[in-house]
Amino acid sequence: MTPHACTIMRFICKKPGKKSIAVLRRDEKVISQCLTREYSVVIERAKGCDVWDADGRKYLDFAAGVAVAGVGHTNPAVVAAVNKQVKKALHCGFADFNAEMPVKFVETLLPLLPKHLNTTFLSNSGTETIEAAYKCARWHTKRKWVIAFDPCFHGRTMGSLSLTMARPVHRERYDPFLPVKHVPYAYPYRFDGSVDECTTASLSDLEATIKLLDNDVAAVFLEPIAGEPGYIVPPREWVRGIRSLCDEHNILLVADEVQSGCYRTGSFLAISHFNVKPDIVCLSKAIGGGLPLGVTVARKDVMDWVPGAHANTFGGNLVACAAGTAALNEMKRKRLGANAKRIGTFMIRRLDAMKERYEIIGDVRGLGLMIGIEFVESKESKRPAIEQRNAIQCTALERGLLLLGAGKSVVRFCPPLVITKQQAERGLRIFEEAVKEVVKGSKV
Repeated sequence: MTPHACTIMRFICKKPGKKSIAVLRRDEKVISQCLTREYSVVIERAKGCDVWDADGRKYLDFAAGVAVAGVGHTNPAVVAAVNKQVKKALHCGFADFNAEMPVKFVETLLPLLPKHLNTTFLSNSGTETIEAAYKCARWHTKRKWVIAFDPCFHGRTMGSLSLTMARPVHRERYDPFLPVKHVPYAYPYRFDGSVDECTTASLSDLEATIKLLDNDVAAVFLEPIAGEPGYIVPPREWVRGIRSLCDEHNILLVADEVQSGCYRTGSFLAISHFNVKPDIVCLSKAIGGGLPLGVTVARKDVMDWVPGAHANTFGGNLVACAAGTAALNEMKRKRLGANAKRIGTFMIRRLDAMKERYEIIGDVRGLGLMIGIEFVESKESKRPAIEQRNAIQCTALERGLLLLGAGKSVVRFCPPLVITKQQAERGLRIFEEAVKEVVKGSKV
């Protein structure tokens, strides 16, 4: 059984225990089954880098709740901050009333960012941060068009979905979309030519699209590392070239750091690896320490909209901001950026060695603990090995390792940033055992 099946009571990868099955039966009665469940695992509790299902089985987590549990599941400092805040107040309606906790959160965040990013808008999720950035860019520039890349993922609400170009099912039946043009993302492994040629081709397409839109482009939205499309690490000169074109044509550059931010790549922002300064940054996932929290950050002169131009009910939620403040302090105190670099370098080195041993591993790429392994039918053909990738995920699950797919045939490693070398070694061992078993049982 492959991931993402939505048929009634068919189990994804493996049949779970009795308690989990009971929950799944209730789930299918009341929850929309459009959700892209990876496994029939019912998570009951989690701590650090480990999760337990409803039947008590323990798993090493290389998914981190989709890169959310950066400081580890149920981090004690985050839990303590939440407990302290819930005794005071849960909600204030920050769009209409003032409170200190959201201000304290932002004051904790801003020193971690480039100095020119000094004004924020608070929300509840990654897709909302993109919506805010989109509206802010159009308000400030008074221009209509924005440009995104193919592939990319920026969310699923209608504004962010207009930008998203990852899987056909995301956009099917939802057009017409907002005025967005797409140009190719620089994906060296899938480009028929050199890295320099890949960079030049994409930048040429971007420049041609900017000119086609006749000076009416408000912003370019960029994932510094493409997440959902397959943890694609683009060439340095490509990102720098995008910044140059934006400067030349007075276009805002928006960095979508929802998945790549908060030290996931070793630096607080992934775009810092390219020595590029964005005009707007979108952050979510790990920034809330496990609670729903999003923040759009820009220069004060860019975020110049007037009262009522954008607002929400739950942005700046007191409990979420308390959790976010604690999470940011934990990231600094535990030097999780340094740990991400150290453990990530170790894992990529080991994965590169696996790549030499297995024909099915076509590419290994990543920065810090944002690592993608692309599976192919053969290194020569580069045809995506989709079924084999799915089988590897299921086999790893049987051995107690939670993984997430990405792109067509990529497995992503995005464990909690608190992961130890010992845990990394155990996960890599399970992963290689899964690869070996699937290769042995297939024609690859």
